[in-house]
Amino acid sequence: MQTKIYLFLFLILSGFSLSAQEQKMTAAEIAQFKEEVNVVAKKIKTLSTDFVQYKHLDFLSKDIETSGKMFFKEPALLSWQYKKPYNYTIVFKNGKILINDEGKKSAVDIGNSKIFARINKLIIGSVSGNMFDDAAFTISYFKLKGQNLAKFIPKDATLKKYIKQIELTFDKEEATVVQVKLLESSEDYTRIVLKNKVINAKIDDSVFSN
Repeated sequence: MQTKIYLFLFLILSGFSLSAQEQKMTAAEIAQFKEEVNVVAKKIKTLSTDFVQYKHLDFLSKDIETSGKMFFKEPALLSWQYKKPYNYTIVFKNGKILINDEGKKSAVDIGNSKIFARINKLIIGSVSGNMFDDAAFTISYFKLKGQNLAKFIPKDATLKKYIKQIELTFDKEEATVVQVKLLESSEDYTRIVLKNKVINAKIDDSVFSN
């Protein structure tokens, strides 16, 4: 059961491959970028967005594609609703992970696992853009055309066994996350593309029920 949930959590963290056009930010650019992102993140009370997820496995010629809708409501309500090619919902709520797999429901207490708690924090931070925790990660910053990129390498030895690196790509103008990439210990990776974002619109609490 835990293995399946670990795998699912890793699948909802994602991003895309970047070219050699990355340019390292200067110290001044990093400070400005972090300030812009933190200002925007503090203003986000709710967020809904469509997403397309791609799972890249080295032994497959084509990435596995799924899609759906994501909802976030502060401080820590999060719902991922997969619609294609199957119906699967995972909700983070009140310290629990609630899963609805085609009508089969289950729940896991996040408090029983430090790794679950850490991943939950990563996911919330990925959505809101508020992940600049230098104590937990070694972070490097880059400029791209129309975008900014932050790469996170976990310092925690346990987390490193599952996550080699996380890459957050931000829209330069909006200073919000548009893609997240998870690199696993192997050459496999997962990516999610966020689009059609709606910020601070009313989201009914029923969205976070399971």
